[in-house]
Amino acid sequence: MTIRILLADDHVLLRAGLRALLQTGSDLEVVAEASDGNQVLALAEQYKPDVVVMDISMPGCGGIEATQLLTKTIPGVNVLILTLHEDSSLLQEALRVGASGYILKRALESELINAIRAVARGDMYVHPAMTRALFIEETIKPEGTDDALDPLTPREVEVVQLLANGYTNRQIASMLAISVRTVESHRSNLMSKLDLHSRSDLVRYAVRNGLLNLEV
Repeated sequence: MTIRILLADDHVLLRAGLRALLQTGSDLEVVAEASDGNQVLALAEQYKPDVVVMDISMPGCGGIEATQLLTKTIPGVNVLILTLHEDSSLLQEALRVGASGYILKRALESELINAIRAVARGDMYVHPAMTRALFIEETIKPEGTDDALDPLTPREVEVVQLLANGYTNRQIASMLAISVRTVESHRSNLMSKLDLHSRSDLVRYAVRNGLLNLEV
C-alpha cells in the first residue's frame, strides 16, 4: 500500500530535499507541497493524503492551527510535525490539537521515514529527544482530568495506561494476571467508552490525563 504524503514547509529547498528522500521509499509518494497553512488545508482537501508532514513555523496559518483544522475537517488524516523546535510545550500542544507525531529536523533520514510509516498505520511517533516531555505530569495534566477518567473502571484505567506506555496485550495480561482475551475485551470497551479509534488517539488521551510514566 502506498502512503500518500503532503509536504508543508515554507522553505522550497527543504521541501525539495524531503521529496528526494521520500522518493527512495517504494511505499511513499509525495502528492502535493504547501508553503503555508492555508495551502495545506486546500491541498489536503483536494488530494486526501494519508500523512501531512507539517512544519510549525509557516506564514499565515501556522502548523499548530493547521493541524487542529485538518484533524477536525478531514477524518483519517495523520499529521507528523517536522520542526527545529525542541520545545516541550509545542510538543504537548501539537498532540493536544491532534498531531500523530513530532520529529525534529535533525533526525536521521531513516527516522523520518519510520515516523511517516508509523503515523500512517495509526501509531504515535515522538522523536526520542522529546519523549521525556510527555512525562512531565504537572505540565500536561489539565484541570478536571479526574472527570475524564470517570467512565472507566479501575481495571480499564490500568489497561489504558499500560497500552499507552507501549505494552502489548500479552505483556499486559501477564502483568495483571488476566487472560489476553480479557485484555482485548477491556481495550475494546474503553476505546468505545472514550470514542477513541486508534493507538494515537489512546496516547493523546493518556497524555491529557497524566497516565504516561517514564521509568528511568
